[in-house]
Formats: sequence, C-alpha cells, structure tokens
Amino acid sequence: MSSGLSRRAVVVASLFSLITLLIVYSSSNITQHSPNLKKWGMRNGYLPVAGNKSINSQCQTCAVVTSSSHLLGTRLGSEIDHSACTIRMNDAPTSGYEVDIGSKTTFRVVAHSSVYRVLRRPQEFLTKTTNTTVIFWGPPEKMQRNHKGNLLGLIQRASSTFPNISAFIISPSKMKSFDVLFRRETGKDSSRHAPHKRAYHYYEPKGPDECTTYIQNERSRRGNHHRFITEKLVFARWATLYNITFSHPQWFQEQ
Repeated sequence: MSSGLSRRAVVVASLFSLITLLIVYSSSNITQHSPNLKKWGMRNGYLPVAGNKSINSQCQTCAVVTSSSHLLGTRLGSEIDHSACTIRMNDAPTSGYEVDIGSKTTFRVVAHSSVYRVLRRPQEFLTKTTNTTVIFWGPPEKMQRNHKGNLLGLIQRASSTFPNISAFIISPSKMKSFDVLFRRETGKDSSRHAPHKRAYHYYEPKGPDECTTYIQNERSRRGNHHRFITEKLVFARWATLYNITFSHPQWFQEQ
C-alpha cells in the first residue's frame, strides 16, 4: 500500500507546481466542465513548518520555470523576473543562468527526494532572495516525524536557521487530492517528429538526455518514476481551459 502511494506521489512534482500557478493566477477562463483549481485555495493543506503563517499570494502573472535545457540561450531572464510570481523547482539554481532564467524566486517547490540537495546549498536556495516561500512535498510516510530519514526535522531546523524563508509542507489530505486529480486527468501523448538531442536539465549540459529520460520513466513499471509524457498531456488539456501559454519549446494546440 505504501509503495503504491509513493509511486503515485513521485509524478506530481511538476503537476503540483502548475496547480500552484493556477491557484494564485487570477484568470476567468474556466468552463463549467473543468475543475476550478482556484477554489482549492492556498489556505488549506499547506502546513507551516513554524508559527502560524499562511500562503495568501495572488498574482496577475506567474512564471513556472522548469529545469529544461530548452531555456538555454533564450535570454528570458528579465521577462521572467518581471512576473508577479516566479515558481522554481527543486534544486534548479539561478546563479550563472540569470540571463536566461532570471533570479527572482517567489515559490520554490521541493520534492522529498531533493530536500538534502536544497539544504546543502542554503546560500543558493534559501538565502539568495528575500521573502521566498519554500513548499516541501512528498509521500506522507516520508514527511512524518517518526520516519527514518526524518525529513521534517531537517526542514524544521532549516526554517529556524533561515527565518527569511517561509517554509510549508503539504498535508496528507492535500497530497491525496493531487493524486486523485492526476488520475482524473491522465492520458498518453506522442511526438510526431524525432526531437534533437537535448540535455534534461539546463544546469547539467552533460547529464542525461531529455528524450531518453522521458521514455524510460514513462515505460518503467518498477520503482518510483515520474511519468513525464503523461503529465504533459494533462498540461496540454489545461492550456485550453486556462490562460496558459507554453514557450521554449512552444506548444501548439490541436485544432
């Protein structure tokens, strides 16, 4: 049972970031048949690591900055930083890449598997910018106080050491909601043209290949894997329901 929850939870990192975008983004392009994610709100299910803080952000424009190598050479840094809210993922750095991806970080969404990497470099991920909100998520069994890895304890100590950040964890009930939503939206996708070989991460130019990583994770049936292709179909569907534009690479909706 716990392994099943873990496998399903791994796939929601990018999904959760887009949900965060839709919640804080002021858009009225909702159809009666689509799930209105704004109604989920940011006040329930996001538990402060310390104190009684809450997430009350509402932004007219949001930029979700992925870790894709497609961002290299785009010189989008200034445009990204001018967004009211900027959401970044896991341990994706900004230092050295500001011209292409900017430096502003409003939210950083950190999966349980990336907690150690983020906390090892506080000067990059926790103290570089002020008023950053860090949202930690993971399978409930990995975020509990009595878990062997004691991730919650590490997060609590980091929150005390760096009071400039606002740290939150996702409640088990909210994680379950994300899991249910993903199952409702799940489908398959395919590419018409063979893409040029690209690195998976912009900050690991000699790292794993993007296409190979996607296919291996999508097809694997053992262990915990991120179903990249499946979640991209979800994003494509949402783009027709919400005011979302994808760039670098640009996505063209089917007519």
